[in-house]
Amino acid sequence: MISPRHPLPAREPNGLLVLDTFCCAGGMGMGYYLAGFTVVGVDIDPQPNYPFPFIQGDAVEYIREHGHEYDLIHGSPPCQDYSNLNAYNRKDYPRLIAPTREAMVAAGVPYVIENVEVAGVELLDPITLCGPMFGLTVYRHRVFETNWGLTAPHHPGHVERCTRNGYLPTPEKPFMSIHGGKHSRAWQRAACDAMGMPWIKVPEDARMDRIQLGIREVCEAIPPAYARHIGLRAAEHIHASRALTPA
Repeated sequence: MISPRHPLPAREPNGLLVLDTFCCAGGMGMGYYLAGFTVVGVDIDPQPNYPFPFIQGDAVEYIREHGHEYDLIHGSPPCQDYSNLNAYNRKDYPRLIAPTREAMVAAGVPYVIENVEVAGVELLDPITLCGPMFGLTVYRHRVFETNWGLTAPHHPGHVERCTRNGYLPTPEKPFMSIHGGKHSRAWQRAACDAMGMPWIKVPEDARMDRIQLGIREVCEAIPPAYARHIGLRAAEHIHASRALTPA
């Protein structure tokens, strides 16, 4: 297990432990942390900027072996096969929603599965979260399945104008479009601000490889505000369920 490298903001711990699988750079993990959870991340790829203890390995296998040790399991299986971009790329990507769910169910603890909107057909009774629900200047629909009942906040209309991908926000177009591409350092830093992810901001003097990593990290991320909402509701559910269980 790799220890975290980044200072963390203050929060009120809730005494619960969440497993953050397919964790990438930790957008969901940070939200769960802010909701009070202790966070452990798992990903098949190295994640040098993940802000919590990290285990490199197969996420589904780790859930099968260790999922029962956690109070909550989160999973964000790869979304590339469902993305609109893959209609042009025509590459083969793994579809891991079903095996992830099977492993989570077998672990016997509350779970959350996240994915892109077009993958919603693979999820069970999903809800949709979007940036304006949490005061963010990004339209970013993501769908979530749980086995414990989760509701979404009011979804404000998409009334603000949005920049094209790769462009910085302006007073006339204050919302950002955050998707992959050959972007600038300034764009990456602005995208981190829009998503609420300061720990993956590339330094002003960053080399090109670091900028490219930062662009990938922010483009793959889910805003922490989504997970904070989910984490607060999950903690309520977990504590309430345990209060009803005889000692």
